[in-house]
Amino acid sequence: MTEKPRWLDDFRNVKKLVRGFAAICGVLFLADLFYHRHSEHPWEGFFGFYAIYGFVACVVLVLVAKEMRRIVMRKEEYYDE
Repeated sequence: MTEKPRWLDDFRNVKKLVRGFAAICGVLFLADLFYHRHSEHPWEGFFGFYAIYGFVACVVLVLVAKEMRRIVMRKEEYYDE
């Protein structure tokens, strides 16, 4: 019995989804021009600060997780012993 293909199995649908998310991110980034924030620190007032801060935090989180994998990873046969 073969499983019916789902809508994310088609590469074109995935490509549309990624483009849609990129468009939403772009619109929100540009919306920063028109939205007044009450910031407590001077650097929070820079254009696109929160978008850049979020992107950098996400990249750092992935890099730290890759390094943590080396520390917490068990051998392949750990549970087979």
